[in-house]
Amino acid sequence: MAVKVLIPAPLRRYTSNQESLELEGGSVGEILDDLTGRYGELKKHLYGEDGKLRNFVNIYVNDEDIRHLQQQGTVVQPTDVISIVPSIAGGF
Repeated sequence: MAVKVLIPAPLRRYTSNQESLELEGGSVGEILDDLTGRYGELKKHLYGEDGKLRNFVNIYVNDEDIRHLQQQGTVVQPTDVISIVPSIAGGF
């Protein structure tokens, strides 16, 4: 089952500049495994050395933050859209 994944602009350089991808998997974790399997350079930007998603990387299924669902075990459907949203800090 393929699910659409939106790639944020700062990470597109690691996905051959693609804005979105159709990836295989039945859960968020499986989708992210497919993503980082295809684009290995992306993995270090999403995961820490401990293998966990970095704190500043937010993953949404449709408009729901997976931290409020079942994390990477969140089940996805073909109509779902996964968004990767890296937090950006800064100020004026």
